Amino acid sequence: MRVASPVPTPLPEPFLRFIELFNAGHYWESHEVLEQPWRANRSDFYQGLIIYASAFVHAQRGNPRGVRLQLLKVQQKLPPYSPYYLGIDVDALLADASRILRMLDEDPSLSGPALRERLPYPRLVPEPRLVRGNEPELNWRGRIL
Repeated sequence: MRVASPVPTPLPEPFLRFIELFNAGHYWESHEVLEQPWRANRSDFYQGLIIYASAFVHAQRGNPRGVRLQLLKVQQKLPPYSPYYLGIDVDALLADASRILRMLDEDPSLSGPALRERLPYPRLVPEPRLVRGNEPELNWRGRIL
């Protein structure tokens, strides 16, 4: 069981920018924001978020196969960070991924404009009080780690 930090820890700026862009539906841009920090520290968590965002890039393009493949990768990459990591409800994120995969399974014809319109686009809402404080990603200060 992970214990939350008693004092909220400031979250890394690239991570906050990722969330802002993701929640605005700018999935490609959100993905790009985390690339440099991910390359710097090879965070599997950041890589999972990048893959998650890319699933919705595929959704915006009406590509169910791309959505499916990316969400399956997310289901492999993010479970070690459950239940919360950097204040993100990883369990809820994984539940959303499963729900979308079931939706695609139940309606194989879902693609193109129908996919773009019917797919739920989840939001990410970090809870700073649930940040442990010892996550390696917190060391990011715009420099190579």
